[in-house]
Amino acid sequence: MPFVSQLEPESLLAQFLAHPPEGFAVQVAPSGMPTFRAPYDLLTTADDAVRRRVAGLPLYRHWGRLLRWRTRFAGCTATEYAPLPAQVPPAELAQELKTVFGRDCALLVVKDLAHDSPLLDAASNAHADAVAAACVERGFVLLEGMGLAWVPIDFASTDDYLARLSPGRRKDIRRKLRARAGLEIGCLPTGAAFADEALLAQCYALFRNVHAQSEIQFDLPTAAFFRALLQDAGSGGKVFTYRHGGELIGWNLCYEFAGKLVDKYVGFAYPQAREHNLYFVSWMHNLEHARERGLSHYVAGWTDPQIKRYLGATLSFTRHAVYLRNPLLRMLLRRLARHFEGEARRYG
Repeated sequence: MPFVSQLEPESLLAQFLAHPPEGFAVQVAPSGMPTFRAPYDLLTTADDAVRRRVAGLPLYRHWGRLLRWRTRFAGCTATEYAPLPAQVPPAELAQELKTVFGRDCALLVVKDLAHDSPLLDAASNAHADAVAAACVERGFVLLEGMGLAWVPIDFASTDDYLARLSPGRRKDIRRKLRARAGLEIGCLPTGAAFADEALLAQCYALFRNVHAQSEIQFDLPTAAFFRALLQDAGSGGKVFTYRHGGELIGWNLCYEFAGKLVDKYVGFAYPQAREHNLYFVSWMHNLEHARERGLSHYVAGWTDPQIKRYLGATLSFTRHAVYLRNPLLRMLLRRLARHFEGEARRYG
């Protein structure tokens, strides 16, 4: 089924539906849009000040669980933007989601709606805006989403790219990139190479390392999900590997899709990854790969916006359309909406 706002192969959505994250229950809407039900902490996307204020209230450790709600999400955590069925008019999709799922859980969220994205064409942006507007007409509240990091591949070399950054950043990044001399960098296409059970287990363990130290831990993809992705030769996935002394200390799954390099998942061994500055090394390696392949953009994902901006990325923000089953809470949400997802104000 064709989807609007697609930045990656459809295999990622297919594997998400076949192997959902831990604790997720997936269901495809009649229109074909993927949805899932999952527990959700209402403070996950609140700004830091609000989280600290709430967590500091008396007896929070006893009543804080009341802020974790069972929620129905329309969308997918394995795609950058909400996969909107191309053949369904926006008003029809919004009405279907409200009718089918509006009373399923206390909270319904149409997540990651693209908004003026430079990574999509005008028609896709207009379609996503129309879905957002149709949701608002039906009682949803729009909240700021996270920032998707991206870099245009419009530079002639690494030196050309670094020249656009401040002198202090250039000096710091060049110093960190010296670690490349002690690394063996390879590339494995997804497919046959990952028939090796030991390699699969190692890759998943390194992913879990990264997940464990992430600030926001909304979903936990399973080992079965990664097995399916890494063994899928037809998806065109590329796994960049980083070894030191023959030991795998990092890997990064990317896809070339629609003329862009899309960074999806990463795994690091600690403390080796920090000792060898793998975050910085892999960033520049991906940019060089995209340039050599003649691609137009590097799409670097949602997490770690501060460091990605430091490395030269721009953030493109999304919106979530949120529907609360309780009408009084819907009114309250409209008053409090500005306290959630303040990334656009901080980094926009």
